[in-house]
Amino acid sequence: MNLHEVVIIDYGLGNLLSVQRALEHCGAKVLITADPKKILLARRVVLPGVGAFANAMQALHELNLIPVIHELSERRTPLLGICLGMQLLLDESNEFGFTKGLGLIPGRVIDIPDRTSAGLSQKIPHVGWNELEDSNNDSKLRYHLLQDISTGDAVYFVHSFMAIPKYSKDLIAHCFYGEHKIAAMVARENIIGCQFHPEKSGEIGLKILKRFCFD
Repeated sequence: MNLHEVVIIDYGLGNLLSVQRALEHCGAKVLITADPKKILLARRVVLPGVGAFANAMQALHELNLIPVIHELSERRTPLLGICLGMQLLLDESNEFGFTKGLGLIPGRVIDIPDRTSAGLSQKIPHVGWNELEDSNNDSKLRYHLLQDISTGDAVYFVHSFMAIPKYSKDLIAHCFYGEHKIAAMVARENIIGCQFHPEKSGEIGLKILKRFCFD
């Protein structure tokens, strides 16, 4: 039996050490690996990611990790995608042309608008702290990883593209940037995605990661 409670998938495009430290701070035993056998033995798996969507999918393909991730889904192993890792969970992205994603959560990834809803120019990428809003219109974020979090708690974002889930039920939490609604967290069964960086979001992020590790 694998003694590691959480495995972080290493495919060359993730902020691995900061994620590892945050998970270990929560009390988890963590392994960073690209070994399919070790990934499939994990109790929980994290898919981090920074950079371009197409490069990430190519790296996963070259390491033969795409079927491994699909098997995790079939086994109902909890899988958390962070930032680009969340976007990879969807069907497709238009970043620098069309690229097919993992297809675990229906939807697509598109550019964040470079103008506010009022038509004013806004900076891209979206960088900084932003408040979480409950996509189910509750004053308390109800999804189990967010049970220690309240609407208005702030987390840290760095991204130029945003996920558009096909089904509203898969959108757990959102924020606003230039009055545009941005998917902050998506989930479908055992597959979870955070557009923000919980490992860089202080105590709020640690609460989310601890729920992921031990719920």
